[in-house]
Amino acid sequence: MKPKVYIDGKSGTTGLQIYDRIAGRDDLELMLIDPDKRHDVEERKRLINSADIVFLCLPDKEAINAVTLVENPKTTIIDASTAHRTSDDFVYGFPELCPGQREKIAASHRIANPGCHATGFISIVSPLIQSGILPRDYPVSFFSLTGYSGGGKKMIADYEASDRPETLSSPGIYGRSLCHKHIPEMVKYTGLSYSPAFLPVVCDYYKGMAGTLTLQNRLLNGTPDARGIWEFLRSFYEGEVFISVADFEDKPATLYANELAGTNLLKIYVSGGSDYTAITSVFDNLGKGASGAAVQNMNIALGLDETEGLV
Repeated sequence: MKPKVYIDGKSGTTGLQIYDRIAGRDDLELMLIDPDKRHDVEERKRLINSADIVFLCLPDKEAINAVTLVENPKTTIIDASTAHRTSDDFVYGFPELCPGQREKIAASHRIANPGCHATGFISIVSPLIQSGILPRDYPVSFFSLTGYSGGGKKMIADYEASDRPETLSSPGIYGRSLCHKHIPEMVKYTGLSYSPAFLPVVCDYYKGMAGTLTLQNRLLNGTPDARGIWEFLRSFYEGEVFISVADFEDKPATLYANELAGTNLLKIYVSGGSDYTAITSVFDNLGKGASGAAVQNMNIALGLDETEGLV
């Protein structure tokens, strides 16, 4: 029998993206709710407990409530909200995080999909912490550029309105309280002793993300140069399908945040010299940063080829 899949919150940006990625697959049975019953708790409960995989594409409070509807011990939840990303009851759905993470995902019925900004941050910082190159108490600063689709339906509508204000034609720095909702997972899954100073920036393009970490090499353990850091990251991600490290000599004059839009790929660029290093992760905020990652986690949970339905 084909695995049954239900998307709770299919009408949202992430839900629609997941649907687009799996609707044409003939190895899954996609269960759809009657549009008139989208808010019918009993109908949602029936579908949730009839499914092998349930994607939660809901606001945090609704995602928490949806988990309480699960009665079938075989139902696997993949939560795309922020609600469970630091919960000990959920496995963090970043397969490339560390050795054994895929096995944890495969064995769990509760998987928390990473946040988009967090994905770029963790892909860089976690390996450096694991290796001991980056001290846990390093004063980390990180900025992340994203397309407006990351803001959901309302932001998309605002950016695509014919009478939008001129300010939306320029980059917008937000999260200026330095308390962005992705910070808790950034800290938990890297092992940093202190929260990073993190500023996100939204710009006038639909999708794509570029997150950058800048380092002063003299403050790193072993005082490596940029090439040494590149060599380590290349080795760390060797053999991975979706995460790669660009050649050290591959230094385009300009990195574009939408370079990998429409894919589930993430590419890391390292530049600098003996004194400073800049590391940038480029990926699709709706791909590896959201729905693509969710499908990757589903494939792992179902014991399928991890790349099935993804590019």
